[in-house]
Amino acid sequence: MSDTTALPAPSGPYLGKGLLPADFYAYAEQLSAAEREKIESIREFLRTQAAPIVDDYWARAEFPFQLVEGFGKLGLMDWADPDSTQSQPSNLLAGFVALEFGHADASLATFFGAHAGLAIGTILACGSDEQKRRWLPAMSRLEKVGAFALTEPHGGSDVAGGLKTTARRDGDGWILDGAKRWIGNATFADLVVVWARDVETDRVLGFVVEKDTPGFTATKIEHKMALRIVQNADIVLDGCRVPETNRLQNANTFKDTAQILRKTRSGVAWQAVGVMFAAYEIALQYAKEREQFGRPIGSFQLVQDLLVKMLGNATASCGMVTRLARLQDAGVFRDEQSALAKAYCTVRMRESVGWARELLAGNGIVLDYKVGRFVADAEALYSYEGTREIQTLIVGRAVTGGLSAFVG
Repeated sequence: MSDTTALPAPSGPYLGKGLLPADFYAYAEQLSAAEREKIESIREFLRTQAAPIVDDYWARAEFPFQLVEGFGKLGLMDWADPDSTQSQPSNLLAGFVALEFGHADASLATFFGAHAGLAIGTILACGSDEQKRRWLPAMSRLEKVGAFALTEPHGGSDVAGGLKTTARRDGDGWILDGAKRWIGNATFADLVVVWARDVETDRVLGFVVEKDTPGFTATKIEHKMALRIVQNADIVLDGCRVPETNRLQNANTFKDTAQILRKTRSGVAWQAVGVMFAAYEIALQYAKEREQFGRPIGSFQLVQDLLVKMLGNATASCGMVTRLARLQDAGVFRDEQSALAKAYCTVRMRESVGWARELLAGNGIVLDYKVGRFVADAEALYSYEGTREIQTLIVGRAVTGGLSAFVG
């Protein structure tokens, strides 16, 4: 007999308390009451503290540092402190956190993902107990901000085999030489996880380079059209010396790097869902208020068609990442499942924000109406953490029983 009580029935027309209008199938009601309360506190902070200022900071390509302390007080990463009594949140809750950040602003979602998912995630997975105790307490409270440096000026999708940054053992330390590009948070980060190839063993190793280390420079990348709030940097490592105690003791091959990316890739899919939710909600409100030919444009068939297509994309994508989170929580998810979610959701996001821009017509390119920001930022989410093409080849290899179409 089927269990008809596994999920609560949505209340009202289709929305439960505190759910976003785009959550048409009420996926968030799968969260516990305590988890929903946490999500609502995050949403309230983003609504009252972030939303009023992000357009201005996006236009100026500057970071709103005044928000960092508030992010820390939300307690989103308290569990990462080795002395914390809190348990790690479910992947479902973590996913909805990423959705909420994406819904508010894709740049803030990227800042949080780089710090919590990539930097903290790497130290948790690859650091020794001593290293975790040294760095994670302050990072969990956002008293120290982290960054993750893997991509290089001439190496993105092929970085697994083409990593050029080198690490050379020198006495009780290591000398790092090379360059990194597109490193979010790096202009102001206190700790940067740097991946480099050991010149003796050819293995990929992980290091934590602390702020103001001689030989480390980070220069802001200017003139971006997307994620303008994110302070991406070009990094140069020129004889940068780090002690052996800053080498991540459990990061010894690129497989260790890949395990971090496998986890964060799904986070980007969740961010994409948040962006879709926001674009749909803005378009829906606009359609109800904007009048042409003497009535709201929401009463026209072609406008309703755009709204329904956006809602369908958002709903299908939310269903995919929700199921993926359940698989992650059960410990049975696979690389190709994260890859499919990242590829599918970002494609649907790119499509949906375009439809929102179309619905707003000329107003869709004016920052005051916000949709233009989501359109631009979607281009970055579409590409980072693995392009659609690379994710496609990962999934293709899996579904064909291991037939690889990768070249090289």
